[in-house]
Amino acid sequence: MGKQVRIVSWNVAGIRAVIKKGLWDFVEKDKADIFCFQEIKAFPEQVPMIEAGKDYIPYWNSAKKAGYSGVMTLTKMEPKKVIVGDRDNDWDDEGRVLITKFDELTLLNVYFPNGKRDKGRLDYKMEFYDYFLKYINELRRRGEKVVFAGDVNTAHEAIDLARPEDNEETSGFLEIERDWIDLLIKNGWTDTYRLINGNKVQYSWWSQRSGARKRNVGWRIDYVFVDEKLSNKVKEAFILPEVAGSDHCPVGIEIEI
Repeated sequence: MGKQVRIVSWNVAGIRAVIKKGLWDFVEKDKADIFCFQEIKAFPEQVPMIEAGKDYIPYWNSAKKAGYSGVMTLTKMEPKKVIVGDRDNDWDDEGRVLITKFDELTLLNVYFPNGKRDKGRLDYKMEFYDYFLKYINELRRRGEKVVFAGDVNTAHEAIDLARPEDNEETSGFLEIERDWIDLLIKNGWTDTYRLINGNKVQYSWWSQRSGARKRNVGWRIDYVFVDEKLSNKVKEAFILPEVAGSDHCPVGIEIEI
């Protein structure tokens, strides 16, 4: 019988703002072993960490551009190796990937690009997707037990957003983006939420316009994926819509390692 590890992922849409709204209270109450935060929009020196408690080690990949993007991982488990971005592309510039390698698993905390309403960054998003899939496939080929968590910025199926028909031409639900998630799954990566919850309808992001969250007009664009060989180790997969503070809510898993 292995140890059960709780991993929580949350696009906080600005960590300094969420701290003011009770982030550290959430961390203390949830007690996850690892938190993956995306879109932190801050440099380490701008964020007071003392309230997070002595149990967690913080790791950062901030974007070079101030107030933009960035990811942060808080972990109780000390990693044997940390990789901040990747020198072969511009993950480092935009602070999109932070990799923590433990003896039992390799965890990637990822803030995938947004294709934008005008589709102005769609090509960049798709290039990122393709590179990322090759990267995690290579990690697996080397024998690493891979989990990745974060804001993927695409709803996979019609069940994953409240108004699919109205959004077929919107980045985040374009056929080319959804096809990539199909390809991801065909390559042996498991959407843990669907694995555990079947066709249950829950969302992880709501537009800040027109009271969308109160009316639950949302999208499920935040995921935790695991190598399909780890699927039988996933004991829980959840979305926490009651946790406020961002236009996203936390998602996560409990996995036996």
